[in-house]
Amino acid sequence: MSNSDSFFNEVAEEVRRERLFRLFRRYGWIGAVLVALIVAGAAWNEWQKARDRAAAQAFGDAVLTALDAPDSAARAAALAALDVPAGSDEATALVALMIAGEAAGGDPAARAAALAALGPVAADESLAPRYRDLAILQRALLDDGADPAARRAALEPLTAQGRPYRSVVQEQLALLALSEGDTDTARNLFAALQDDPEAPQGLRQRAAQLIVVLGGMPAS
Repeated sequence: MSNSDSFFNEVAEEVRRERLFRLFRRYGWIGAVLVALIVAGAAWNEWQKARDRAAAQAFGDAVLTALDAPDSAARAAALAALDVPAGSDEATALVALMIAGEAAGGDPAARAAALAALGPVAADESLAPRYRDLAILQRALLDDGADPAARRAALEPLTAQGRPYRSVVQEQLALLALSEGDTDTARNLFAALQDDPEAPQGLRQRAAQLIVVLGGMPAS
Protein backbone atom coordinates (compact mmCIF):
# COMPACT_ATOMS: atom_id res chain seq x y z
CA MET A 1 0.00 0.00 0.00
CA SER A 2 1.42 3.45 -0.97
CA ASN A 3 1.81 6.35 1.42
CA SER A 4 -0.97 8.23 -0.36
CA ASP A 5 -3.38 5.29 0.06
CA SER A 6 -2.52 5.06 3.75
CA PHE A 7 -3.09 8.79 4.15
CA PHE A 8 -6.51 8.67 2.45
CA ASN A 9 -7.56 5.69 4.59
CA GLU A 10 -6.61 7.51 7.75
CA VAL A 11 -8.56 10.57 6.64
CA ALA A 12 -11.61 8.45 5.81
CA GLU A 13 -11.42 6.72 9.19
CA GLU A 14 -11.19 10.06 10.94
CA VAL A 15 -14.22 11.35 9.01
CA ARG A 16 -16.24 8.27 10.00
CA ARG A 17 -15.19 8.69 13.62
CA GLU A 18 -16.20 12.33 13.57
CA ARG A 19 -19.60 11.50 12.05
CA LEU A 20 -20.19 8.78 14.64
CA PHE A 21 -19.28 11.19 17.43
CA ARG A 22 -21.72 13.77 16.07
CA LEU A 23 -24.48 11.18 15.79
CA PHE A 24 -23.83 10.05 19.34
CA ARG A 25 -23.98 13.62 20.62
CA ARG A 26 -27.22 14.20 18.72
CA TYR A 27 -29.03 10.93 19.39
CA GLY A 28 -27.18 9.35 22.30
CA TRP A 29 -29.86 10.54 24.72
CA ILE A 30 -32.30 8.11 23.08
CA GLY A 31 -30.21 5.15 24.20
CA ALA A 32 -29.96 6.60 27.70
CA VAL A 33 -33.73 7.00 27.85
CA LEU A 34 -34.26 3.44 26.63
CA VAL A 35 -31.92 2.09 29.29
CA ALA A 36 -33.71 4.17 31.94
CA LEU A 37 -37.09 2.88 30.76
CA ILE A 38 -35.91 -0.74 30.87
CA VAL A 39 -34.55 -0.30 34.40
CA ALA A 40 -37.72 1.49 35.52
CA GLY A 41 -39.91 -1.21 33.95
CA ALA A 42 -38.00 -3.97 35.71
CA ALA A 43 -38.23 -2.13 39.02
CA TRP A 44 -41.98 -1.56 38.52
CA ASN A 45 -42.52 -5.24 37.69
CA GLU A 46 -40.67 -6.36 40.81
CA TRP A 47 -42.64 -3.86 42.92
CA GLN A 48 -45.92 -5.20 41.55
CA LYS A 49 -44.88 -8.79 42.28
CA ALA A 50 -43.90 -7.85 45.83
CA ARG A 51 -47.18 -5.98 46.30
CA ASP A 52 -49.22 -8.93 45.00
CA ARG A 53 -47.33 -11.35 47.26
CA ALA A 54 -47.97 -9.12 50.26
CA ALA A 55 -51.66 -8.79 49.39
CA ALA A 56 -52.02 -12.55 48.93
CA GLN A 57 -50.31 -13.21 52.26
CA ALA A 58 -52.47 -10.64 54.04
CA PHE A 59 -55.60 -12.16 52.51
CA GLY A 60 -54.55 -15.66 53.53
CA ASP A 61 -53.90 -14.47 57.09
CA ALA A 62 -57.33 -12.81 57.15
CA VAL A 63 -58.98 -16.05 56.01
CA LEU A 64 -57.25 -18.02 58.75
CA THR A 65 -58.29 -15.42 61.32
CA ALA A 66 -61.90 -15.63 60.12
CA LEU A 67 -61.86 -19.41 60.39
CA ASP A 68 -60.70 -19.12 64.02
CA ALA A 69 -64.05 -17.57 65.02
CA PRO A 70 -65.90 -19.59 67.69
CA ASP A 71 -68.98 -20.73 65.75
CA SER A 72 -70.31 -21.15 62.22
CA ALA A 73 -72.30 -17.91 62.22
CA ALA A 74 -69.29 -15.90 63.38
CA ARG A 75 -67.02 -17.60 60.86
CA ALA A 76 -69.50 -16.98 58.03
CA ALA A 77 -69.82 -13.32 59.03
CA ALA A 78 -66.05 -12.89 59.24
CA LEU A 79 -65.55 -14.53 55.85
CA ALA A 80 -68.26 -12.37 54.29
CA ALA A 81 -66.53 -9.24 55.63
CA LEU A 82 -63.16 -10.10 54.07
CA ASP A 83 -61.61 -7.61 51.70
CA VAL A 84 -60.97 -9.84 48.69
CA PRO A 85 -58.14 -8.57 46.43
CA ALA A 86 -59.51 -6.65 43.46
CA GLY A 87 -59.86 -8.64 40.26
CA SER A 88 -59.51 -11.98 41.99
CA ASP A 89 -62.70 -13.74 40.93
CA GLU A 90 -61.40 -17.13 42.04
CA ALA A 91 -60.65 -15.81 45.53
CA THR A 92 -64.19 -14.41 45.70
CA ALA A 93 -65.54 -17.81 44.67
CA LEU A 94 -63.44 -19.65 47.25
CA VAL A 95 -64.62 -17.34 50.04
CA ALA A 96 -68.24 -17.89 49.03
CA LEU A 97 -67.73 -21.65 49.01
CA MET A 98 -66.12 -21.50 52.46
CA ILE A 99 -69.09 -19.50 53.74
CA ALA A 100 -71.37 -22.19 52.35
CA GLY A 101 -69.33 -24.79 54.18
CA GLU A 102 -69.95 -22.96 57.44
CA ALA A 103 -73.69 -23.01 56.73
CA ALA A 104 -73.76 -26.81 56.67
CA GLY A 105 -74.52 -26.83 60.38
CA GLY A 106 -77.87 -25.22 59.75
CA ASP A 107 -77.31 -21.89 61.49
CA PRO A 108 -79.85 -19.48 59.90
CA ALA A 109 -77.45 -16.53 59.85
CA ALA A 110 -74.69 -18.61 58.25
CA ARG A 111 -77.16 -20.02 55.74
CA ALA A 112 -78.37 -16.56 54.74
CA ALA A 113 -74.78 -15.32 54.36
CA ALA A 114 -73.92 -18.36 52.26
CA LEU A 115 -76.85 -17.93 49.89
CA ALA A 116 -76.00 -14.25 49.44
CA ALA A 117 -72.35 -15.03 48.73
CA LEU A 118 -73.02 -17.96 46.40
CA GLY A 119 -75.44 -16.07 44.17
CA PRO A 120 -72.85 -14.02 42.21
CA VAL A 121 -70.51 -17.02 41.95
CA ALA A 122 -73.24 -19.26 40.55
CA ALA A 123 -74.15 -16.60 37.99
CA ASP A 124 -70.58 -15.82 36.87
CA GLU A 125 -70.11 -17.73 33.63
CA SER A 126 -66.50 -16.56 33.36
CA LEU A 127 -65.51 -18.77 36.28
CA ALA A 128 -64.18 -22.29 35.79
CA PRO A 129 -66.89 -24.98 36.13
CA ARG A 130 -65.31 -26.34 39.32
CA TYR A 131 -66.24 -23.09 41.08
CA ARG A 132 -69.49 -22.19 39.37
CA ASP A 133 -70.98 -25.70 39.42
CA LEU A 134 -70.10 -26.17 43.08
CA ALA A 135 -71.75 -22.84 43.92
CA ILE A 136 -74.92 -23.89 42.09
CA LEU A 137 -74.90 -27.26 43.87
CA GLN A 138 -74.38 -25.71 47.28
CA ARG A 139 -77.14 -23.17 46.71
CA ALA A 140 -79.54 -25.99 45.86
CA LEU A 141 -78.54 -27.89 48.98
CA LEU A 142 -78.80 -24.90 51.30
CA ASP A 143 -81.98 -23.42 49.86
CA ASP A 144 -84.05 -26.52 50.61
CA GLY A 145 -87.17 -24.41 51.00
CA ALA A 146 -87.06 -23.36 47.36
CA ASP A 147 -89.46 -24.70 44.76
CA PRO A 148 -88.33 -28.25 43.84
CA ALA A 149 -88.83 -27.53 40.15
CA ALA A 150 -86.49 -24.55 40.37
CA ARG A 151 -83.88 -26.60 42.22
CA ARG A 152 -84.14 -29.36 39.62
CA ALA A 153 -83.81 -26.87 36.76
CA ALA A 154 -80.65 -25.47 38.36
CA LEU A 155 -79.10 -28.89 38.95
CA GLU A 156 -79.93 -30.81 35.78
CA PRO A 157 -77.43 -28.98 33.52
CA LEU A 158 -74.67 -30.04 35.92
CA THR A 159 -75.22 -33.71 35.05
CA ALA A 160 -73.87 -33.28 31.50
CA GLN A 161 -70.91 -35.41 30.54
CA GLY A 162 -67.66 -33.86 31.67
CA ARG A 163 -69.11 -31.64 34.38
CA PRO A 164 -66.98 -31.89 37.54
CA TYR A 165 -69.72 -32.87 40.04
CA ARG A 166 -71.96 -34.83 37.72
CA SER A 167 -72.31 -37.91 39.95
CA VAL A 168 -72.97 -35.94 43.14
CA VAL A 169 -75.59 -33.83 41.37
CA GLN A 170 -77.30 -36.95 40.01
CA GLU A 171 -77.56 -38.31 43.55
CA GLN A 172 -79.11 -35.03 44.70
CA LEU A 173 -81.64 -35.16 41.88
CA ALA A 174 -82.57 -38.71 42.93
CA LEU A 175 -82.99 -37.57 46.54
CA LEU A 176 -85.07 -34.62 45.35
CA ALA A 177 -87.37 -36.98 43.43
CA LEU A 178 -87.60 -39.18 46.50
CA SER A 179 -88.58 -36.22 48.67
CA GLU A 180 -91.44 -35.53 46.27
CA GLY A 181 -92.62 -39.15 46.51
CA ASP A 182 -91.51 -40.02 42.97
CA THR A 183 -89.90 -43.34 43.86
CA ASP A 184 -89.76 -44.62 40.27
CA THR A 185 -87.70 -41.65 39.10
CA ALA A 186 -85.51 -41.86 42.19
CA ARG A 187 -84.90 -45.56 41.67
CA ASN A 188 -84.03 -45.06 38.00
CA LEU A 189 -81.59 -42.28 38.85
CA PHE A 190 -79.94 -44.38 41.53
CA ALA A 191 -79.68 -47.29 39.08
CA ALA A 192 -78.01 -45.07 36.48
CA LEU A 193 -75.67 -43.79 39.16
CA GLN A 194 -74.79 -47.31 40.26
CA ASP A 195 -73.88 -48.22 36.68
CA ASP A 196 -71.82 -45.08 36.12
CA PRO A 197 -68.13 -46.10 35.96
CA GLU A 198 -67.06 -42.51 36.58
CA ALA A 199 -68.95 -42.26 39.89
CA PRO A 200 -66.93 -42.73 43.09
CA GLN A 201 -67.16 -46.20 44.57
CA GLY A 202 -68.72 -44.99 47.81
CA LEU A 203 -71.43 -43.13 45.94
CA ARG A 204 -72.22 -46.18 43.80
CA GLN A 205 -72.52 -48.36 46.89
CA ARG A 206 -74.85 -45.85 48.49
CA ALA A 207 -76.99 -45.85 45.34
CA ALA A 208 -77.20 -49.66 45.45
CA GLN A 209 -78.34 -49.57 49.08
CA LEU A 210 -81.03 -47.00 48.31
CA ILE A 211 -82.27 -49.08 45.38
CA VAL A 212 -82.87 -51.95 47.82
CA VAL A 213 -84.62 -49.59 50.24
CA LEU A 214 -86.89 -48.50 47.40
CA GLY A 215 -87.82 -52.09 46.61
CA GLY A 216 -85.56 -52.59 43.62
CA MET A 217 -82.75 -54.97 42.87
CA PRO A 218 -79.21 -53.53 42.66
CA ALA A 219 -77.09 -54.45 39.69
CA SER A 220 -74.83 -57.42 40.27
